[in-house]
Amino acid sequence: MITIAVILVIFITKHNFRRHQGARKGLVEVVFLYLLPAFGACLSFTETIILARKGAIGLIVRNHEFLFMCSQLVVWLVAMLVSFHKSWLNIFSNSILSFWWILKILLETPHFQYKFSSLEVMTCVMEVSSLTAGIVFAFFMFAVRARTRINVVSSIEDPLIQSNTETDENVNFWNVLSLLTFTFVNPIVNIGVTKQLDFQNLIQLPIELKPASCYDKLQNYWRVEYSARSSDSSLFRVMYYSFGWPYLRLGLLKVVNDSVGFVGPMILNKFIKCLQQGSGNVDGYVLAIMLGVTSVFKSFLDTQYSFRLAKLKLMLRASVMTIVYRKCLSINLAEQSKFSEGEIQTFMSVDVDRTINLCNSLHDLWSLPLQIGVALYLLYTQVSYAFVSGIAITILLIPVNKWISTLIARATECMMKQKDERIRSAGELLAHIRTVKMYSWEELFTKRIVERRKMEVKHLSTRKYLDAWCVYFWATTPTLFSLFTFSLFAATGHSLDAATVFTCVALFNTLISPLNSFPWVINGMIDAIISSRRLSKYLACPENNGDLHSKAPQSNLIGRELSDTNNRTSDIGLYDVSCTWSSTSASSQCLVLNGISLRFEKGIFVAVIGEVGSGKSSLINSILGEMRVTQGNISSCGSISYVPQVPWILSGTLRDNILLGEALDAERYREVLQACALDVDLSNMIGGDLSLIREKGVNLSGGQKARLALARAVYHNSDIYLLDDIISAVDSQVALWILNNTLLGSLMNQKTRVLCTHNFQAISAADMIVLMEKGTVKWAGTSTDFLSCQHSSICKSNVSDNFSSNLVEKESDELESSNLPECDYGGTSQELQENVEEESRKEGQVEFSVYKIYALFAGFPIVIIICVSAILMQASRNGNDLWLSYWVDTTSGTAKTGLYLVVLSLFGLVNSVFTLARAFAFAYGGLRAAIEVHAGLLQNLINAPVSFFENNPSGRVLNRLSSDLYMVDDSLPFILNILLANFFSLVGTAVVLSYAQVSFLIVLIPFWYICNRLQFYYRPTSRELRRLDSVARSPIYSSFTETLDGSATIRAFMKEELFMNRFIGSVSLYQQTSYSELTASLWLSLRLQLLAAFIILFISIMAVFGSNGSLPISFGTPGLVGLALSYAAPVVSLLSSFLTSFTETEKEMIAVERIAEYMDVPREQTEGTVTIHPSWPKEGIIEFECVSLRYKPTLPAALNNVSFRIMGGMKVGIVGRTGAGKSSVLNALFRLSPVFGGRILVDGLDISEVSVRHLRSRFAVVPQSPFLFEGSLRDNLDPFGLTCNTKIWEVLEKCHMKSAVESAGGLDIYVKGSGITFSVGQRQLLCLARAIIKSSKILCLDECTANVDTQTALLLQNTISEECKDVTVLTIAHRISTVLNMDCILVLDHGTLVEQGNPLTLLKDESSRFSSFAKASTM
Repeated sequence: MITIAVILVIFITKHNFRRHQGARKGLVEVVFLYLLPAFGACLSFTETIILARKGAIGLIVRNHEFLFMCSQLVVWLVAMLVSFHKSWLNIFSNSILSFWWILKILLETPHFQYKFSSLEVMTCVMEVSSLTAGIVFAFFMFAVRARTRINVVSSIEDPLIQSNTETDENVNFWNVLSLLTFTFVNPIVNIGVTKQLDFQNLIQLPIELKPASCYDKLQNYWRVEYSARSSDSSLFRVMYYSFGWPYLRLGLLKVVNDSVGFVGPMILNKFIKCLQQGSGNVDGYVLAIMLGVTSVFKSFLDTQYSFRLAKLKLMLRASVMTIVYRKCLSINLAEQSKFSEGEIQTFMSVDVDRTINLCNSLHDLWSLPLQIGVALYLLYTQVSYAFVSGIAITILLIPVNKWISTLIARATECMMKQKDERIRSAGELLAHIRTVKMYSWEELFTKRIVERRKMEVKHLSTRKYLDAWCVYFWATTPTLFSLFTFSLFAATGHSLDAATVFTCVALFNTLISPLNSFPWVINGMIDAIISSRRLSKYLACPENNGDLHSKAPQSNLIGRELSDTNNRTSDIGLYDVSCTWSSTSASSQCLVLNGISLRFEKGIFVAVIGEVGSGKSSLINSILGEMRVTQGNISSCGSISYVPQVPWILSGTLRDNILLGEALDAERYREVLQACALDVDLSNMIGGDLSLIREKGVNLSGGQKARLALARAVYHNSDIYLLDDIISAVDSQVALWILNNTLLGSLMNQKTRVLCTHNFQAISAADMIVLMEKGTVKWAGTSTDFLSCQHSSICKSNVSDNFSSNLVEKESDELESSNLPECDYGGTSQELQENVEEESRKEGQVEFSVYKIYALFAGFPIVIIICVSAILMQASRNGNDLWLSYWVDTTSGTAKTGLYLVVLSLFGLVNSVFTLARAFAFAYGGLRAAIEVHAGLLQNLINAPVSFFENNPSGRVLNRLSSDLYMVDDSLPFILNILLANFFSLVGTAVVLSYAQVSFLIVLIPFWYICNRLQFYYRPTSRELRRLDSVARSPIYSSFTETLDGSATIRAFMKEELFMNRFIGSVSLYQQTSYSELTASLWLSLRLQLLAAFIILFISIMAVFGSNGSLPISFGTPGLVGLALSYAAPVVSLLSSFLTSFTETEKEMIAVERIAEYMDVPREQTEGTVTIHPSWPKEGIIEFECVSLRYKPTLPAALNNVSFRIMGGMKVGIVGRTGAGKSSVLNALFRLSPVFGGRILVDGLDISEVSVRHLRSRFAVVPQSPFLFEGSLRDNLDPFGLTCNTKIWEVLEKCHMKSAVESAGGLDIYVKGSGITFSVGQRQLLCLARAIIKSSKILCLDECTANVDTQTALLLQNTISEECKDVTVLTIAHRISTVLNMDCILVLDHGTLVEQGNPLTLLKDESSRFSSFAKASTM
């Protein structure tokens, strides 16, 4: 009656509402609005007539039953009448009515239970039909309401002319049918059987799964949350606000799904009673058909719930991934320093997945206890209070499981911390692999990673063994439950019959899933909460805001005298600014900049100078907003272009690096290339400006990277250019060209340019000079004033005091002769020979060798123990059920109860023992495999040549060490355990069914054939989809890592939107592969469940058919029939679970397959053919004999027939233009790249015969890119602990770093982020100190003083000369002053040695190449 009142009230209030009046009714609406209410009304009318007839013939009919049926009839009639009204959509889309209808169904449950307890089969059928009609109509109302809301949102975009509605409705009907049956997956499955799938074959993403829309919703709610709660913001709360309502609606579907799951055991009970009592055939057939139909209905509910939940998880994954990426783009370097790089990478690779798994855990958290409670209630109806003994076992295990869960959570948190550290160390190794190999630190870094892995495995093993106890308790609980329940029931004098026993067995089987799943749900919930808190902490970091760019008073500014008569506007102003790299608010911070007040007028050229560590780079970073401002403010007007000291290079084409998302202006593009001296380099590249640049520009020289980054800045035509020491990485001729044609040329001469430099020519050309010292401005003024002041000695050169304009013109003419050939810069990409290798992807099924590899890692004895224990565990469980069947068929009273209970207890004991053995054997085997896989992978990677890392981006390799290894650690053993359990359960079920019901053998072969055909179609598709999924995942991590490195540059160019769109594109492809994989698995699941439903129907009908005794053979006793049906019921989930777990195992094995690919990578020559003396080399004599080196077979030679001899103790300088082959000499000497002609001798020994590790360990090197790893500074300087502290301090003093190290905290300070707390110049000095400490006979310096001021560079040269008197020193330098005092000079050009000799002699020869370099340089 309440329902009728609700409908009438809504009708009165809504019938004049015009929004949805006169809405058309398609085929679907006709079915649900007319036919379904008519069906419900007919059922209610029929039951009302039956009740009236019973009352007429004198049977007892309770008034409330008659009133209930009459009210049901009126409700359905009112629903039909409303359906004919024009306002039907307004009424049925009302939220109050929708929720009341669901509540009405729940309130009718006691009536349904009462009716179902009746022995009248037709009454039960009618009640089930009536309840089903009510549930279906409720979902129809929710669907109408959802569609109405969508229509309201999209009504503004409706076309003026409407299309044919009937056609649309028919299409919608077929779309609904396709979604229910997953027939839209058929095309991709058919393609997967015939050929290898590719990305264009994937299923199109639905609109709601598009990453952009998902991200927008979550981001909007996050803004609201952050504005309200700031640092206490919760990602979990934001996820609820964004996707909570769809998730709650899914809960209603789960309620119905779980409820239908209990209808099967109830019908089974009636069916067995029907067979026992020999009821009429009609009742038996009706119940048999109901069993089949219920299974079919459950199949559709299961797959639809899984489908909707997985879609919601995909939406969450896309939105959380994107919001984490956006945060990486938004927070400055100071805030980012709170987290290590490995920790931030783990946010994306691990924490996002764990957080979205909350979707599974939350519904299961209430659903599983509800299922357990309903099952226990139904058990009570069968065995009275005997089930309390089973409950006692369960209750006793609750505190045990809680204690175990707490320990697992603690172990997981510790494991994640160690995983962060390991991934950080691995990322550090991969990012600097070339330097690590030059230092011969492979074993050092391997040891560091292995130590972190040991700690990670320690916590992983704790978790695995605790999981093993959980598995033991979960797997034995149903067996112990049944043993204690039946024992108490029989001991209290009750006799067991088939209906009671096998209804209970079916309920026990129903209990298995929630009992087994509940601890996993708790663990998943704990993991998700921990990960969401980690993400919340990262996402709550403050972002760059506009208060740093507010206008400030124009007083107390150094450099005010530079304002011209026109009073031009200043572009940059710093007003009493103090900054720190620390992100905390502690008052005792170390200020990097202190009390800076500067103003840079529009259009001037500013040179920022100072010693190493004086704060030059920090000044630029403060203007960019990358530091934390503790006092004062900073203002800047106009767009900014930024070139960092270490150039940031994107993976992609050279053109893409320059344009950075801007449109191509061919004329300006050509001018920029010429101004940055890139035209000559492009003419030597096979693909020109479309040549592919590998990760971090590993296939470019240091000078080329600097000029490429400069070209990007110049092309963007910004108002302000912030250039951090860009000239130091190029040779003197190119430096002069860049200064005159770029910094002072027409492209930039009207712009504000701030250049950190030590270049005297640049300083002389500057309008304003700022001298930094220890974070303060020591002096600022014009270049004219600077030359006459006392501080000018910091940048004076020893070569010459000035340069003539004639010389500049001469050198400019020489450079102009190498202009870029005419070409069309608007062309399209071509087939390039210089390419990054595409990530390989296997074809076909996962090979048996992959399984064998994993078994080998786990250990074959363990594999045998696991299989034997699983077989005996399943045999004991099946024996337990067969013994129960024998018991109920052979006894009619309580005779021999003791014997039966003893045998039943023995079966339970055996099952318990082998369950425990299987659980711990699996835990041990999984751990052993995890340890061995990581050790083998790391060893192979560390021994791989440098060329392997140049061809494989670090994100791709890191994917193996993070995501793939996580699968091997965690998910693969888990799914393998499930597969093994499902396989033996399926075999046991088939054996029991064949024994209990001979008729099952009739369908066994057709059943096997259909299953085989399904897996034949599904497995190839599923395999390829998982491989595509792995391939699509790698670019996400590569892009994320690349963005982490260049986030400051991206923010400076204001290209956050460009990179967001690129990332969203990568996530969209990942979404598409995951969606295709999901729908394909549900396609299989639905068909398997429908097949299992047919088996249940077949066995039920054959049991009824054979029970009438008219056949010559019997189809079993009631006990065997009950046993067969109780085993047939779980086949629905068991079949699906087996093939799904089999396919999932194959998918997870792809992680082993991908790791195994890296087990076969080429290896360096770690073993030599000769044994070297411990003191080798004694003299340091280096001989190159016709050496030729080529980096790839398709590329020109980097060194071409180079020959020279360097005597021991000589100091040799190697000079030449950028890309001339200077660094290739060191690559050949260190055997980083193999030579294809000639040989290299050191002290008369051919280095190709020496182990590369021993070879490199005997040389000292200061690389072009300084490298400090995370750890103490002392470990960085003396990694193997061979030198005393006194010696280290002496060397630091000679390298002019003692005071900087003392102020930083001494040798024990912890170096983070590749030494970000030190400037690049200071890092180079520390690397030089490291090389001197090593005391090798051969020292190689690759631009080691490029980033230090001239005065410091000359002092360091004196230090090297004094400390390395008997050492052979090879120096690659761009500064002529660096090599003037050398014993010999090697001049290279395009890989050829064109000149060698004493530098002073060559300097006097005006026709020599070296002389031309010297004239172009005053450095």
